[in-house]
Amino acid sequence: METEQTEAAKAADGKPSAAAYRNLFVATLGFMLTFWAWDLIAPLAVGYKERLGLSSFQQSLLVAIPVLVGSVGRIPVGALTDRYGAKLMFPLVSALTVVPVLLLIPARNSYPMLLLVGFLLGLGGTTFAIGVPLVNSWFPPARRGFALGVFGMGMGGVALSGYFTPRIAAHGENLPFVFVAVALVVFAALGAVLITDRPDRIVPAASLSSRLGQAGRLRVTWELSALYAIGFGGVVAFGVYLPTYLKTWYELQPTDAGTKAAGFALVTVLFRPLGGRLSDRFHPALVTAVALAAVALFAIVQAFDPALAPVGTIALLAMAAGLGTAGGSVFALVSQVTPQAQVGSVTGIVGAVGGLGGFVPPLLMGAIYSAKDSYSIGYMLLSDLALAGCVYAYVRMRTLRRTA
Repeated sequence: METEQTEAAKAADGKPSAAAYRNLFVATLGFMLTFWAWDLIAPLAVGYKERLGLSSFQQSLLVAIPVLVGSVGRIPVGALTDRYGAKLMFPLVSALTVVPVLLLIPARNSYPMLLLVGFLLGLGGTTFAIGVPLVNSWFPPARRGFALGVFGMGMGGVALSGYFTPRIAAHGENLPFVFVAVALVVFAALGAVLITDRPDRIVPAASLSSRLGQAGRLRVTWELSALYAIGFGGVVAFGVYLPTYLKTWYELQPTDAGTKAAGFALVTVLFRPLGGRLSDRFHPALVTAVALAAVALFAIVQAFDPALAPVGTIALLAMAAGLGTAGGSVFALVSQVTPQAQVGSVTGIVGAVGGLGGFVPPLLMGAIYSAKDSYSIGYMLLSDLALAGCVYAYVRMRTLRRTA
């Protein structure tokens, strides 16, 4: 305990400790594994569609249900993390996620069962609200943007899922679920040993409903939520729907579509810490505005249905870079303007709205394609939203002052 207190004091003096980096590494690893679990259905959704005779909308609903539940679940999980700490919550949620992962095996031949298991699988998407307050507490303000950006690289679990899940499934239909379940069990054991809460962390005495109410009454909570719904929501939406889009519109094989979708997700992962690092040097609202402006521009390009090589690929990767950068910069702003004792609660709400931003687009894209046989309207809507976020971040959010 004395060592942990000494390292916590170093963090308060502006020097990240060994414990800070250890917690950052373990939390990022756990975030990545639980996000892989959260995204297990999407890379296999085309196979489910063909086997069960699903419509485009039914397929979109199947991949969107875990996103919805994982998003809304961040609100109570973030508040519970404020109360009980990440040392308990991270291993617990990781271990519980094993249950729906294994239930995918008997559910694969029934659409209603897949929807039910997808609902339970949403639990894996809640760990974001556990890791942010943990990392935020261990790093000094001048380094939080970068640290939260590194933690955000755990979104690479979507890229891992897109690339490896169909390839592992090629060697055995149930093998991806068994592999991820074992990985989660191992992490839960490691996390219980290696994750530590700061000795001086403030434990809120108020009830869960009271703390969520306090966070919900902060204007900045909803402003940040709107921006994050565009940035992170776009990442999630592309992560779960891009394989379907590439296969449907560009007629790629499932494995090839999964590989390219994984490349998109990888770019978002690599640019997220860049967004955080830039936010340590410049106002994060300015970084967010520039990133969303790039998204708006290249969404317009993609709306004209260019050939995949090279224009379509460049447009999609540029959008990935912009969305990843915005995700990192928005949460750098969260860490600067939110009281430490409320970071989990605010993170839960912001993360939930951001995830909901990823729930709607797959359904919308599926519905638009079913009605119009085109995705152009969806990309134009993305462009409009990104441009609105750009203007609001630059005009309003730049006026928010940094905390000491």
